[in-house]
Amino acid sequence: MAINIAKAGRRFRYPSETSRHAATMLSFPSIYSIAAAYYDSACLEIASLASAISAFEPVRLFARPEDVLRAQALVEQTNTKYPSNMSNISIIPFLTNHLWARDTGPVYVEPLDASDHPGRFAINFRFSEWGRKGAIGLDDRACDGLDWPVMRTAQLEENATFAQRVIEHDQSTSPVIRIESKVCLEGGALVADGDGTLLATQSSILNENRNPGMSRSEIEEELNRLLGTEKIIWFPGRKGLDVTDVHADAEVTFIRPGVVVLSRPHPSALKAWMDVYEEIRDILQDTLDAKGRTFEVHVVDEPDPQVLGNLAYDEPATNYVNCYFVNGGLILPQFGDVQRDQEALALFRALCPNRVVQPVHVTGLPLAGGVIHCATQPVLASE
Repeated sequence: MAINIAKAGRRFRYPSETSRHAATMLSFPSIYSIAAAYYDSACLEIASLASAISAFEPVRLFARPEDVLRAQALVEQTNTKYPSNMSNISIIPFLTNHLWARDTGPVYVEPLDASDHPGRFAINFRFSEWGRKGAIGLDDRACDGLDWPVMRTAQLEENATFAQRVIEHDQSTSPVIRIESKVCLEGGALVADGDGTLLATQSSILNENRNPGMSRSEIEEELNRLLGTEKIIWFPGRKGLDVTDVHADAEVTFIRPGVVVLSRPHPSALKAWMDVYEEIRDILQDTLDAKGRTFEVHVVDEPDPQVLGNLAYDEPATNYVNCYFVNGGLILPQFGDVQRDQEALALFRALCPNRVVQPVHVTGLPLAGGVIHCATQPVLASE
């Protein structure tokens, strides 16, 4: 079947996190993609996310054919852990590896002018192992001292083509038109308000490991075209501080245009992470958004990472802003630090009074390098 590709020059819009979804996409981790010490808990937590999200909207859980039965069993095991609707969960046999669907999957957008360009659209940002495809065996994901599997050529190709294949597979309720991006990035690098403002780190996007030879103005022009942004607020970030080069979605999230929640590192975190936080805080305090609004900034404190157990390293991904909006709700991570978990829950409930805030406990995901937003990708509802 021939797949339509959006014509060059068309402009699109990346809606807000709170936009209505047709479904949520999840990816079941393969044994090729994660350290054995984290594999079982990560699998269980993806199943838990599928169950929790299913109470609000359909879930498309992609799993390798050999993993389908395991995924099914874990979903059935977790369906009483959280309010759920099992009929909303579809487990789809698919060649997938990373559980980080936010980064590997397509980014669904809508035409900036729907009357001129009707249809469903999604961007292929050409996932490249966070800019490290050529040196995956040397990757710093092994900083925890554990043995991480080294993916072979076949798995790397599956990861690189995952977004394109998902777009081709998505025929509900109509085929999706693929948008090929000149810019290479991951979905976690994008924090948008749906009203013209994009928050992003220079270290993640303006980086030779992803976009060699592209100038800042060229990248901005392409992002404005693809995402409908009118103003990009750049934070410095830090190259090499983590595998993502500091994704924006681990630092800040929009509640609505003009209102953000900013993550403050635990006192035990490396000074570099506190520096990142302070830089973002200061920039948001001194900057207007695309519509001329000042930012209302709410700070949420990260939990003590020691609650995750005896860590082989001291930098798990423990932040509450890496949450996920669903239809009528919000899925909020909880880590086991009772005080910080409850403070975060109270803050998000106060900021989102018209949503059901559903806490979901995670351990394997943060140890593997991400949280809930990293593992989810929304499929936009068509008008």
